[in-house]
Amino acid sequence: MAAAPPRVGREPVLTDLSELRVAPDASIREAMRRIDGNQRGIAVVTDDDGRLLGTLTDGDIRRAILAGDSLDQRVDAILSRKSGSAYARSITAPAETDRAALLRLMREKDVRQIPLVDGEGRVTGLVTLDELVPREVLPLQAVIMAGGRGTRLRPLTEQVPKAMLPIGGRPLLEHTIDQLRQAGIGRVHVSTHYQPEKIREHFGDGHTFGVQIQYVAEDQPLGTAGALGLLEGADDPLLVINGDILTAVDFRAMLDFHRQHAADLTMAVRQYDLRVPYGVVEADGWRVRAVREKPVLGFFVNAGIYLLEPAVARSVPNGQRLDMTDLIARLIADGRPVVSFPVVEYWLDIGQHADYEQAQRDVQEGRLVR
Repeated sequence: MAAAPPRVGREPVLTDLSELRVAPDASIREAMRRIDGNQRGIAVVTDDDGRLLGTLTDGDIRRAILAGDSLDQRVDAILSRKSGSAYARSITAPAETDRAALLRLMREKDVRQIPLVDGEGRVTGLVTLDELVPREVLPLQAVIMAGGRGTRLRPLTEQVPKAMLPIGGRPLLEHTIDQLRQAGIGRVHVSTHYQPEKIREHFGDGHTFGVQIQYVAEDQPLGTAGALGLLEGADDPLLVINGDILTAVDFRAMLDFHRQHAADLTMAVRQYDLRVPYGVVEADGWRVRAVREKPVLGFFVNAGIYLLEPAVARSVPNGQRLDMTDLIARLIADGRPVVSFPVVEYWLDIGQHADYEQAQRDVQEGRLVR
């Protein structure tokens, strides 16, 4: 009979390495698939004999995307770049390390995952912080901006707010609240303006949905950030999300990224490619230097999800209109750290009828998953 896998904390150490291990010549896209598949936020890079060459975390992948790396680039390119950074050395432990020592190591090195290795450096398993201690409640409060009229979605929004439009048999706002609950966020503020009673009647105090809901009433529209000035006692970081976003973004990964970069504000961004339908001429005055035929230009666009430190939220004036872009511009002008967090998970901004129809298809076909 095969020996039972070793147990650490509440769950067994991950010993099935099929969704954990990638080869150095694998693509970034494949590493992303491994991380999504194992749900541990990490992939281990090994040689043909299973010896550890390095690790790729969720944050490493997102930093590579921000650096302009193609998803078809090899993962060893990321390892080479990490060699001169604060993330260069992989934190490992011998396979026989006990629970207390693993927990101490995680806290000392500020990591959430540790590959376990044998005497030859071969990976035998992986342990995560969630397996050592009960899953933590995130030290976040969420704010959902749900006051919009959704004029571009009329006549669908004539009787309900945009955030209450049904998608897959449930209001859009219910999808968002359920995702927050699953991420460990228990306190949710919902900013309302247009037909607020429809939202209050459905969600009440949030108890039925596993969260505590407080409502922030905007007597007049205050923009995408103005409602923050109406919050009381914002002593925790705030996760702010537009009410018309349908997404499977990993909020825990976003918080880790925010902390790693010591940001005052982290803005989720989405890759957007624009194909120019003509040959683009590069010229120096009258002299043509090059012609690029129908190039694809890549941009990062605002994904409508933000993480703010409490002091930033408290700086928003009470009752005054303010858009998030203006708040970000003010922070940048003051030299405060604002960072971007690329969304690689499912994301859709439901602003027009075509988007709404797409959301219905995506939920029906099970695409709203990490």
